[in-house]
Amino acid sequence: MPEVPPATDDPRDALDLTILLPCYDEQEAIGPVIRELRDAMAGWPGAWEILVVDDASRDASAARAEAAGVRVVRRVQNGGAGAARKTGIREARGRLVAMIDADGTYPAKHLPELLSHFPEWDQVNGARTSEQGTMRWLRTPAKWTIRKLGEWIAGRRIPDLNTGMKVFKREQMQHYLWAIPDGFSCVSSMTLAFLCNGHAVRWEPIEYRTRIGQSKFHPVRDAAKYLATVVRIVMYFRPLRVFLPLALGVAGLGALKAFYSWRISDKHTLQESDIVILLAAVMIGVVGLLADLIVAQRREIR
Repeated sequence: MPEVPPATDDPRDALDLTILLPCYDEQEAIGPVIRELRDAMAGWPGAWEILVVDDASRDASAARAEAAGVRVVRRVQNGGAGAARKTGIREARGRLVAMIDADGTYPAKHLPELLSHFPEWDQVNGARTSEQGTMRWLRTPAKWTIRKLGEWIAGRRIPDLNTGMKVFKREQMQHYLWAIPDGFSCVSSMTLAFLCNGHAVRWEPIEYRTRIGQSKFHPVRDAAKYLATVVRIVMYFRPLRVFLPLALGVAGLGALKAFYSWRISDKHTLQESDIVILLAAVMIGVVGLLADLIVAQRREIR
C-alpha cells in the first residue's frame, strides 16, 4: 500500500507504520531524507505515513517538510531530541513507529529489512558499523563505556545502545514515555526500557553516513547525560543491579574491619564503626529490595 497523504489524517484510522522524523534546523537535509524514505518504502506492502516533528526550528525545516507533502507537527518551544520523539509517538497513527534522524546519517534503504522482523519482535534497532561523528577520539570510548554499562544492566550484549534508527511497537513504547528524557539520551532509554522489561529486542547491522549540516551533539555534556540516563534507567527498572552489589561491597568492608578489630587489633573487640558499617549494608539492601518491589508492582499494574 502507498504512503497515506496527510490530507486524510484521522487519528482514529490506525496505519501499519508511522515513520517519525524529529527535526531541528535541518532545512538542508529534510527534503532529501523524505525523498529517500519514499524510494525505500515504495515496495512495502503496508499503509504508512511520514510524520515530521519540528522542534521549534529557527530555519525553514517545517516549511520544506510541508512542501514535500508529509504531515508536520510543529512544537512551539524547543524541547530537545527526546521531547520531539515523545511528541511524535503520541501523534503517530501507525501500530509500528520507525524513527530515523532527519540529518541524512541513516540510509533509508535499511528500513524494510528492520520492518521484516515484525510482529515477532517488539523493537528492532539498526546497529551502526562505523562512527562518523565529530571528535571520534572522545565519542568512541565514551559510547563504549556507556554501552558496556547498559549491557551490565540488561544482562545481554548490545551492539549499539544509542542508535537513532529503530522500529518498535507504538503501544508498548507508550508505557515507557514517562522514563524517556528530553535530550539525546532518549534513544538509549527506549532500548533499555524494552530490554529491562522483557521485550524482544534485536539489532541489524546498518551503514552510517556523515550528517548533512552542523552537528548539535556536544560530546562532553551529552555523554554525561547519557551516563546519567543509564543510571536512572537502572533505578527505574533494575534497582537491585545497583543496590545489591553496593550492599554486598559495604558488608564485605564491614566484615573485614570487624575481623581486624576482633582478631588483629590490640582491643580484641568490635568497634562502633564496625557495627555502623554492617548496619549500613543491611539498610542499603533493604532499600534495594523495597525499590525492586515497587518496580515489580508497577509492572503488575501496567
